[in-house]
Amino acid sequence: MSQNLSIRPDSRPSRPSSSAAASKSRRRSASRTAARGSASRAGRPLPPGPRFLQILGAVKVLAGLLLLVAISWEVIAGGKHFSRPYLAVQFVVCLLFLCDFFVRWGADGWSARFFWRNLFYLLLSVPYLNIVSWSGVTLSRGAAMLLGLVPLLRAFLAMTIVVGWLVGNRVRRLLAAYIFTVVVFTYISALIFYDYELPVNPHLHGFGNALWWAWMNVTTVGAAIFPVTAIGKLFSVLLPSLGMMFFPIFTTYVLQEYAPSKTKDRDE
Repeated sequence: MSQNLSIRPDSRPSRPSSSAAASKSRRRSASRTAARGSASRAGRPLPPGPRFLQILGAVKVLAGLLLLVAISWEVIAGGKHFSRPYLAVQFVVCLLFLCDFFVRWGADGWSARFFWRNLFYLLLSVPYLNIVSWSGVTLSRGAAMLLGLVPLLRAFLAMTIVVGWLVGNRVRRLLAAYIFTVVVFTYISALIFYDYELPVNPHLHGFGNALWWAWMNVTTVGAAIFPVTAIGKLFSVLLPSLGMMFFPIFTTYVLQEYAPSKTKDRDE
């Protein structure tokens, strides 16, 4: 009895080698260079390069920090309405965010996909508080505070992205971004709690008390200062929830970093 033997090629997909990945990266770079050259010959404006976009991202972070300092000064100083210097700072920062959006949109070829995917960032970059001030409409302090926080949320998202740039490892990037989120959100929560609760809460005697209240809540310990307003009660729920989400991420980071080294030492 004869047997027909046939050799089948391995159907499993092979992983691309490092040389193939490097060749692909070089082809992408060459295609971008060719596209920029053709745009220059055609008289069209050149799209911004990645170096320019990184510099623009760093400028956004600095603008966000300036806006955070400005709104902190306004809240701690008190007053029924936001001052003209703060409105000027917010307008300049929002203008920078809008320029960043349109620059990146132009770099993407003015595609509709980019517009719809980043529409949320565009809406956060609009200086709503300045528009209301120019229209002559008088808002309450609480409503003006919420509108003033909209561009600050845009700045916070930009800062989170830059924190991700600075950390190479994926797990470390997640941990760094989450720690940054907890710190900034806790500080902003203390500002909002202080602004809303100070006129009506007899147990709140200064911004230090508000900051202590925010950190005690994010660590799920709790504080002796109980919120009175609806906004204060809302943040008293959000802060412990954020704190409880932090611990699994921290545990994942510890296991990712130290469990392999302990296993290696045990094998040796």
